[in-house]
Amino acid sequence: MADDDALDGGKVVAIEILDDPARPAGKFKVRTLDIKPGHGEMIKPAELIDVSGHSQLTLADKRIYNALVANAFGPAMGERGREFHIRTADLRGTHKSNERLKDSIERLMKTIVRVRLIDGQTRRVQLLGANDMYDDERPDGVLTYSFDAKLVGLLKNSTVFGKLEVQVMMAFTSSYALSLYEAVAKRYRLRYKNSETLSVEELRDMLGVAEGKLDVWGNLFEKAIKPALREINALAAFGVGIRPLKTGRKVSGVVLTWWGKNEDELREAWSEIQRPKIGRKARLEGKAEQTVTASLPPLDEVRRIGQSSRAAKAKT
Repeated sequence: MADDDALDGGKVVAIEILDDPARPAGKFKVRTLDIKPGHGEMIKPAELIDVSGHSQLTLADKRIYNALVANAFGPAMGERGREFHIRTADLRGTHKSNERLKDSIERLMKTIVRVRLIDGQTRRVQLLGANDMYDDERPDGVLTYSFDAKLVGLLKNSTVFGKLEVQVMMAFTSSYALSLYEAVAKRYRLRYKNSETLSVEELRDMLGVAEGKLDVWGNLFEKAIKPALREINALAAFGVGIRPLKTGRKVSGVVLTWWGKNEDELREAWSEIQRPKIGRKARLEGKAEQTVTASLPPLDEVRRIGQSSRAAKAKT
């Protein structure tokens, strides 16, 4: 995926809200917007995770959108007409100019979400609504933004979500890794489910692979799937696997699996997050000596991450 690809117009994406088919009938569901994020976490409604056709969004775009969601998250996000405010300096990262931020905001606005409603109707909404921002890099610059009223209606009634670790999201260097991480973070909460069968096209949509790119399975695996799995399994609080399913010689689908990590694995993931991104690829591929050391995390921090994930599953 090229970060600098120009856009000719809006992209239509599709959302499918997934739930645990083994959930006991009638079990109470907590409204997503009423949940309080834990320390270092953000809550992202499933309606904003399971999207397809988002290949035009770069890693920076996705991080910016997550920052906008985290900033707005709470009961107010379910109020139609509500506007939110965030400093542009908090969205620019290391960039001094708003030019790249402006490009990201416009790409987010051009992404059209298509939602299949329970009654069979299709609802189309923008991923990001109208907003106001100064184009220059003034230090006190603020982005005022909103969400489409129809999207707000969906978020208001959302009961499915993903708990995302902010440090993990910021540590990824691959857009594919971030997309897969979010998708599994939502599924990992399902108490009675630890795998899902997907078609190759569904997997491509989940990762955000552009149409016409990486059409051959070998290329898709080497350029998108393998790097994403490597980063997630090294940095996240859970592990992920993707096993191809073949019809004859052709890969016709995959089995996506996920599992929790033990304390030693959580400790190693935490330590890797603290190390510099420079040299991480070589470290994860086993091509570099571990010359950069990181202090061991407090055991309480390791247990917090593990217990947070297990508690979320137990309540689902």
